Amino acid sequence: MEDRSHDRVPDYLAGYVDGEGSFHVALQRNPSSRHGWQLVPEFHVSQNPERASVLLLIQSYLGCGRIRPNARKGALDRSLVFVVRNRTDLVERVIPFFEAHPLLSEKRGEFETFAVIVRAMAAGEHLVPEGFRLRELALRMNGAGRYRRLHRPEDGGPPSVSSTAPREDDALAG
Repeated sequence: MEDRSHDRVPDYLAGYVDGEGSFHVALQRNPSSRHGWQLVPEFHVSQNPERASVLLLIQSYLGCGRIRPNARKGALDRSLVFVVRNRTDLVERVIPFFEAHPLLSEKRGEFETFAVIVRAMAAGEHLVPEGFRLRELALRMNGAGRYRRLHRPEDGGPPSVSSTAPREDDALAG
């Protein structure tokens, strides 16, 4: 009988990400940007070093991203994280992969919102005032940001977000 395990890899990776991955869009203050804030989309998957092979498999299969330590220097967390932030890679590799191999959990809705935001950003929608709808979508992602704190400025400008989560869930990391 022929070994067809290679044919199952995409579905295995989608299932793995469904459990261990995250699609999120951070809202960061950036005084040098036109509106004083920026959206930073990111796909990431964490794993302990003993099972780093799955991160290497995801990286190899998608053909993008990087693997780095998840914790800041000196922290006890030894896990690794596979990260994709490059918008072209998100639009051309990550999003099409998960559209072809859909997630099965509630995380699918987070992915769909992520895809809308990233594609709108690729079209430049985040650069115009009407792009504020993307900010609102981002703030509703991932359980409405259970680790986020929203700070509304007195001048009525866009809000900023900070996080109290561990680094792997930190919406503002990098």
